[in-house]
Amino acid sequence: MTNKIKRIAISTGGGDAPGLNAVIRAVTLSGEKRGWKVYGIRDGYNGLLSPEEYEDGGIIRLTRDRVRGITHLGGTILGTSNRNHPMHYPLELPDGTIEEVDRTDEIVRTLWLHKIDALVSVGGDGSLVISGALHDKGMRLIHVPKTIDNDLDKTDVTFGFDTAVGFATEGVDRLHSTAASHGRVMVVEVMGRYAGWIALHSGVAASADVILIPEIPYDINKVAQKIKERDDMGRHFTIVVVAEGAKPAGGTTVVHAKEAGKPDERLGGIGEKVAAEIRAITEKETRVVVLGHLLRGGTPTALDRLRALRFGAAAVRGLEEGQDGVMVALEPPNVKYVPISEAIGKMKHVPIDGDTVMTARDLGITFADANTKE
Repeated sequence: MTNKIKRIAISTGGGDAPGLNAVIRAVTLSGEKRGWKVYGIRDGYNGLLSPEEYEDGGIIRLTRDRVRGITHLGGTILGTSNRNHPMHYPLELPDGTIEEVDRTDEIVRTLWLHKIDALVSVGGDGSLVISGALHDKGMRLIHVPKTIDNDLDKTDVTFGFDTAVGFATEGVDRLHSTAASHGRVMVVEVMGRYAGWIALHSGVAASADVILIPEIPYDINKVAQKIKERDDMGRHFTIVVVAEGAKPAGGTTVVHAKEAGKPDERLGGIGEKVAAEIRAITEKETRVVVLGHLLRGGTPTALDRLRALRFGAAAVRGLEEGQDGVMVALEPPNVKYVPISEAIGKMKHVPIDGDTVMTARDLGITFADANTKE
């Protein structure tokens, strides 16, 4: 099976994450080492679906020279997109209405027209679903998991997470001094979607006083109680780290928008909601900082570079060994391959009885649990 491979392609889809360029470099160098030609698809799968938009035709040859010196760079030299999902592609009808269509058959046909024997798809949960569909339609494929949110099941951790946590931690560190100087409550909203990994890890590392995560519905009155307790101790400032998917008991997540061509809703706004409620209850000056896309950008940490390089090289080794329809996963100390079908639709949530949560509680950090006494 391996001697049939002559050309492979790589696609980076979904939100960007530090470490994507390291994956591209690893796939390119590992592929060239085996005598394969390696190609990169522009902007997720848009280079295949709308090649007329690109001077290079939407798919480019990747060589050793082209990927030299990119390991430390953030973003992706191929571009990425979390719009125009190929399974929910927005098509404008003559009457101006939008209809979502499935264009994955076109992707497979176009890859075959380019004589691509196998695909390395890099992306998060949405890209994983696309990978499963492409494989079901006959495309030989290995998926590389990517998300700063660290919410993909079947892998111990994803690249991009360490960089995001490091930046969030530094941001919260900086807010301690200004919050203390003014006696304010600072609410810091971080990404993470429906999992609280970034909020938990950065909040604990940066000595936050309150951490609100999706896995533990919160009671805003318990947040206010924590603020009052600190005031009574002479600590007139409080740091609250809130994950974008956090929600109160009996409530729902705050949705910023739902866009055509994207099957998922866009979260955002929970920081302002929490801050407004804190002001109303405590009458304390409360400010909000939304770190947002700052968590996605910048130079990847050494740990994320190494993970990304390992994942990219493992994807090529897997193709050489005959692997197909699998996702590269980290099971320390090694990487392994798991069927895509076992990873699709399974989100990795923060275990509320896990060591990191217990550590936070022992340090006096509150999660404002709605259903328990703290």
